[in-house]
Amino acid sequence: MAWVFLVIAGIFEVVWAIGLKYTEGFTKLYPSIVTVVGMAISFYFLSLAVKTLPIGSAYAIWTGIGALGAVILGMILFGEPRNFLRIMFVAFILIGIIGLKATSGSN
Repeated sequence: MAWVFLVIAGIFEVVWAIGLKYTEGFTKLYPSIVTVVGMAISFYFLSLAVKTLPIGSAYAIWTGIGALGAVILGMILFGEPRNFLRIMFVAFILIGIIGLKATSGSN
């Protein structure tokens, strides 16, 4: 169940990271509320995950999911660059996430 919690935490990491863009420095009420709630949910599920998962792996995977999601959504929502090198480095993040999961020693 800890891995499920970690994935949920990672998804909400993406929610609040993208939400930050819409808050315009926390001057927009509704995007700010979504962002803060996303942060709280993300941290809550991360805290559940690290009860049993190694902190180093869990934290790296959590931030990796957030980075991966933010980069992909940045390309889709905000027209951020989509070039070969950028996509290759995003793939490296994904490979790192998979590698950490595979070698964490925790189910």
